[in-house]
Amino acid sequence: MATMTVSAEQAVPSGPLSARLTTTQIWGFALLAPYFLVFLAFVLYPVGYGLWLARHPASYVTLYHDPVFARAAINTLFFLLVGINLKMLVALFLSGFFIQERSWIKWLSVLFILPWAVPSIPTILSVRFMLNPEWGLINQLIFKFTADDGPNWLNDPVLALSMAIVVHIWKSLPFWTLILMTGRLAIARDLFEAADVDGASWWQKFRFITWPSMRTLYLTCTLLSMIWTLGDFNSVYLLTGGGPADLSHVLSTLGIRYLRLDELDLSMAAIVCALPLVLPLVYFMMKRLSR
Repeated sequence: MATMTVSAEQAVPSGPLSARLTTTQIWGFALLAPYFLVFLAFVLYPVGYGLWLARHPASYVTLYHDPVFARAAINTLFFLLVGINLKMLVALFLSGFFIQERSWIKWLSVLFILPWAVPSIPTILSVRFMLNPEWGLINQLIFKFTADDGPNWLNDPVLALSMAIVVHIWKSLPFWTLILMTGRLAIARDLFEAADVDGASWWQKFRFITWPSMRTLYLTCTLLSMIWTLGDFNSVYLLTGGGPADLSHVLSTLGIRYLRLDELDLSMAAIVCALPLVLPLVYFMMKRLSR
């Protein structure tokens, strides 16, 4: 049986790249080129330029000695631990409430979703006006019913950060409630009917049916919410502006403070300091999604 050998020149087509590509492949590269250029111009270049600005070790030394940065890091951790856990627990409870098949609950769900649907700037600024200690609606109501002037909401650092957490929860709670509602609706109704026959209480049904079915979704949503919350600029900056005396800043708003002080390197360094929090969250979330 004769064998035929093929030389390397015959196995690999020679000539320019355009001669070795088919018409379909050429059109494919041509259609992908604009997306690649947009990704290069609006993603890779800004990130690379920001990392290049934050490359100096002296910037991190300056941040370390800045008491505002230390307070912003503590505020960020407090914002994440309290805000996200409280938000997801409330969303888990409300997801069970809104899946009930009653007409008034359906109408109520339409009103419930409005804070998430409307733009952030007018809604958060309206809350800021309501919290004004002199002529705000909340203190006016407190004075009407108790004859007390009410607290100075945004001039106390603890109250100001707490109100920012409340606004963040109020604004994003409808979205996570809808996601968890989807998880609840995916659970087979036969399981709950069998539990009712066995005389199970609502807590037993939640513990042995609802939670095992939604645990993965709940943890994934919590991780994703932590990533998004780290970049939540509006809830703090529009409500408190970082005040009073820069005591309610978080890492996402601290960069703006340095930009206003014309310290671009410190601004980017403050953002880079959030990466040790973001990268582990992204890793665990992608690992969980891959399962």
